[in-house]
Amino acid sequence: MDLRVLRYFLAIAQEGNVSRAARAVHISQPNLSRQIMELEKELKTRLFERGTKKRPLALTQEGELLRKRAEELITLAEKTKAEFSSPAGQITGDLYLGGGETAAMRFIAQALRRMQRQHPLVRYHLFSGNATDVTERLDKGLLDFALLIGAAKLEQYNYITLPLQDRWGLLLPATHSLAEHEAIHAQDLEGVPLLVSQQAERYNELAGWFGKTAQKLDIVATYNLIYNAAQLVEEKIGCALTLEKLVNTSGSSSLCFRPLEPAVYSPLYLVWKKHAVFSKAAEQFLKEIRSLCQV
Repeated sequence: MDLRVLRYFLAIAQEGNVSRAARAVHISQPNLSRQIMELEKELKTRLFERGTKKRPLALTQEGELLRKRAEELITLAEKTKAEFSSPAGQITGDLYLGGGETAAMRFIAQALRRMQRQHPLVRYHLFSGNATDVTERLDKGLLDFALLIGAAKLEQYNYITLPLQDRWGLLLPATHSLAEHEAIHAQDLEGVPLLVSQQAERYNELAGWFGKTAQKLDIVATYNLIYNAAQLVEEKIGCALTLEKLVNTSGSSSLCFRPLEPAVYSPLYLVWKKHAVFSKAAEQFLKEIRSLCQV
């Protein structure tokens, strides 16, 4: 399977039109159509639902799968090429980082800032997602490092425990009765519609804190990233159990954050694949992280 043809396929998937895709990749429309027909023949499947003048081309289920795989293959190919193109004695290339939403990203940013001062030719690529999304990309070699929050399966990775933790609390409308509390206790949440992190629910991160109250919870929604969930809180669909400092609750915000009491903290880990062969940029980043952890 030719990477060039996969790029052609992605162009059509993005444009939804063969003519526009042909112009984007600078080949003739008949040539592009022929390349895609040969790709479908090679894979023994149809990749597109043929469109009309009024309706753009749409991917079949198999086409959606190929788009995901093609994006991964091209990213990995470009990552590999960059690792071999660094001039001798210089640290250049690309660094790929993934992680969930956490205020600890500022700690990572400090390490990147140190690198940027010394090695300005390195480029950084950030991928945001939940633990499942991030570790899947790490396992495939699409990420160099992943920042994992809270309960996680670490046995298959090398990792560093970062010298900071995220605190759990409740994101709620500023007009909610619980906003008058300085902290939230488990019994306060009986009968309160809640939005809960899918990862926290999966790993039962808050089960010990809730105790017997867990049986009385009214969970109306789950989320994987808090940004969109915060909009549901603004619409008063429920209050969100989340980590501190992920949503702006200062100034004129209609939302507020109240920490859980007793306090619940999630540890933070920087992980990478065992036996990973690092680029020079990845090696330098790990040195910077270790240096910051010792400060």
